[in-house]
Amino acid sequence: MGEFVSVEVADQIATIRLDRPKMNAISGQVQREIAEAAAIVDGDPQVQAVILYGGERVFAAGADIKEMAEMSYADMAVHSRLLQGCLTAVARIGKPVIAAITGYALGGGCELALSADFRVAGESAKLGQPEVLLGLIPGAGGTQRLPRLIGPARAKDLIFTGRHVPAAEALAIGLVDRVVPDEQVYTAALEWAATFVGGATVALRAAKQAVDQGLETDLDRGLEIERLAFSGLFATDDARVGMRAFAERSKPKFTGH
Repeated sequence: MGEFVSVEVADQIATIRLDRPKMNAISGQVQREIAEAAAIVDGDPQVQAVILYGGERVFAAGADIKEMAEMSYADMAVHSRLLQGCLTAVARIGKPVIAAITGYALGGGCELALSADFRVAGESAKLGQPEVLLGLIPGAGGTQRLPRLIGPARAKDLIFTGRHVPAAEALAIGLVDRVVPDEQVYTAALEWAATFVGGATVALRAAKQAVDQGLETDLDRGLEIERLAFSGLFATDDARVGMRAFAERSKPKFTGH
């Protein structure tokens, strides 16, 4: 894989690991490597769940401010597409994705966590969108994914103030889903990811797409997205295996077809 982003697969769980000392700043190179990693795990039929991890010390403290400070408007008009695109690639991975958050997940790091389906945080983790303190706004999905997750008023509080949110508050407002001792973050994410291994991967992909696409439209259109995805699954082997196993009171053995 890349210089700063790697993909490791074990027991059908892929870990996308950021490793750019000291704080996993998300530079242009890291953004490209994240997009490449997302494509790899999405296209690998052996991968059934994905973990985003920045290591024991920090998830990602944000974008590379030194790099961005040298950019003009014209530069950023082009670069912002890469910035958003790499996290959209993560959000569109057709498998359950869990962010394992240690230390700081700020700015682009918080936005990376928001692109996951679930978030597990350590007790001392801090999340936030501090871009306003630099005279900016979130540019990699923070103004869109954050209010969809925790509601507009709470999202505005975080974005307008730029404050760091401790793990306990993040859990209370729905910004993270679980809080565990710091040293257990990756293990907890791994255990959660393991619950999806052996599942109906085609149905999981369809469910994720239906939920995510449905949130982007009105209820009627969302119901139509669901209906088409639901009907389409009746053309899969997994659906036949699952329903037959239910009738026979046995455990289904899904094949991903």
